[in-house]
Amino acid sequence: MASEKDPLGDKLRKKEHAEEERYFQEREKALVERLRKQQEAAQAPRGEPRCPRDGQPLVARELLGVTIEQCPTCQGTWLDHGELETVAQREHDSWLGRLFYGPRRS
Repeated sequence: MASEKDPLGDKLRKKEHAEEERYFQEREKALVERLRKQQEAAQAPRGEPRCPRDGQPLVARELLGVTIEQCPTCQGTWLDHGELETVAQREHDSWLGRLFYGPRRS
């Protein structure tokens, strides 16, 4: 009897329920994808560095005598401890050298 009095309300409730189901399905799909990527990263060989952004294997490149790692997909570049300072020492006149070795403000 209630449905005869309020057919629009029933349709709205069904629509809300469908939207809610779709929201949770999309959310669950994203969580499953994230877990899949984490599993792939965990199964990768331990010595192989991976891009923190997209999980792709990093490629070693030589830059001014320093070996850096670069992602072939997103072109992100990562440096190990001390490598940035080494490059900055050789580039005293560049912005990087000035960042590390320029005048210090107190």
